Amino acid sequence: MLDSIPSFTRLVTELTKFPGIGSKTATRLAFFLLRQTSAEAEALAGAILDLKRHTRFCSVCYHITESDPCQICTDSARDDRLLCVVETPQDLLAVERSHSFRGRYHVLHGALSPLDGIGPNDLKIPELLQRLQPGEIDEVLVATNFTVEGDATALYLARQIQQSGIRVTRLAYGIPMGSELEYVDEATVNRAIEGRRKID
Repeated sequence: MLDSIPSFTRLVTELTKFPGIGSKTATRLAFFLLRQTSAEAEALAGAILDLKRHTRFCSVCYHITESDPCQICTDSARDDRLLCVVETPQDLLAVERSHSFRGRYHVLHGALSPLDGIGPNDLKIPELLQRLQPGEIDEVLVATNFTVEGDATALYLARQIQQSGIRVTRLAYGIPMGSELEYVDEATVNRAIEGRRKID
């Protein structure tokens, strides 16, 4: 029945492209949007377009930003000798919400996954290793997720970075196995950062 309404069907199809959104949820969201005023719909469309037009990845840490370098990279109060490596911008935000880390960041934009064809050159790993060349960093905190891919990435990074003589640490295992930083509460992330351990 709804197939006979092309604009509605198109919106449902686009909404199902969002992570975790199936056809039922997409249909419910489409009906919600249909009930909104034109001004509210245009505000949402404008926000999406602004996001695409004005945001980019920071050329230093690869976090999302509207100014390059980003605010974190230009914050003079941060510790330049401590670098936290995360998988995604969402993970960076989770660490920031814990208020327990005052160093710099590097966003990999994923994790190693040979089965999916994702190797080191598909992530921001070469850029990370390049950042370590000047010898200004004392410690790299690997804050990848506690998944098979996250652990494999942490081990790979540790082997690469330790060759430079830099101390490599990992978040403590207060974070449940298989969990993603984005969904972990601030207090748990805080404890994991404070209890970080050296990767051997």
